[in-house]
Amino acid sequence: MSPHLLSIDPLTRDHVDHLLRVAARMEPIAQRRQVTRVLEGAVLGNLFFEASTRTRVSFNAAFCRLGGSVCDTTGFTFSSMAKGESLYDTSRVMSGYCDAIVMRHPEQGSVAEFAAATHVPVINGGDGPGEHPSQALLDLYTIDKEFARLGKKLAGAHILLTGDLKYGRTVHSLIKLLSLYDPMRITLVSPPGLEMPGHVIDRVVSRGHRVEQRDSLACDFSDLDVVYTTRIQKERFTEEMSESFAGVSQDFSVGREFLNARCNNSTIVMHPLPRDSRPGANDLNVDLNGDPRLAIFRQTDNGIPMRMAIFATLLQVEALIEKDLRPVRWFVPERVGVDDAAR
Repeated sequence: MSPHLLSIDPLTRDHVDHLLRVAARMEPIAQRRQVTRVLEGAVLGNLFFEASTRTRVSFNAAFCRLGGSVCDTTGFTFSSMAKGESLYDTSRVMSGYCDAIVMRHPEQGSVAEFAAATHVPVINGGDGPGEHPSQALLDLYTIDKEFARLGKKLAGAHILLTGDLKYGRTVHSLIKLLSLYDPMRITLVSPPGLEMPGHVIDRVVSRGHRVEQRDSLACDFSDLDVVYTTRIQKERFTEEMSESFAGVSQDFSVGREFLNARCNNSTIVMHPLPRDSRPGANDLNVDLNGDPRLAIFRQTDNGIPMRMAIFATLLQVEALIEKDLRPVRWFVPERVGVDDAAR
């Protein structure tokens, strides 16, 4: 693998399969049954110049679970970039302080520019409407685990990606990642003007996958294995776009009615979060809470072992994990959430 994780593009299936295997080995640590200190003394620099809760805290927790410590920076206002500092200068300075860096930035390509100035591992935590590679990896890890539980295989699966497919960077990375595997059927449903970029579709089709584009969820999805829905990225809209999308219909909302009427009893529901839970929001409906098909919280939990795997691989300590384990000493609840199954 590259010393950085900036995009799905340079990854091979061997790279991805290796990360899936390492993530599986991280499960006892991520689930707070065992402790390791393989990154004791290492420092992670978290540079988040765009709002984040889950991704930032997930990376923090993953690094700390490996025994490292974290330095956090959030927002432009409190950074030297507000004083006009270049990405190059920021990169070189932070590289002198940290052993790994996670960066989120509102401009596409900015994280790659930052990484070009350093040999310290850099992970793209999201660059505007570009990519979010660690999210795609944890999403694939989730699909792999859910399919294993249900006795399904990825080859030939039917996967629906819906919502904002133009600015939703998570789906850009995920569909590229899925394209590394045996042919499957991928259906894309989005409001007009928010379609998946054509060059991404062309890449997936060139690898033998069947891609269909639709403008409505009012279809038969009885053979659907996964529905992955994304929030409309209104923060990336121009004023003119905001006006034109003000009345987006609820036809693009995924909820219990859609799942019961158009899907099947084993359709897995995923979302990168956050979802807009306010009444009338055109997003994943909260009426699915408690439904076993809703995998969004299992999905977020899976972010810890996968991000641990990314750190362990980039910092070359994955071979040391089993040599440095001990049981946890604190209380850990049998169930994390009230609707969760026992671990």
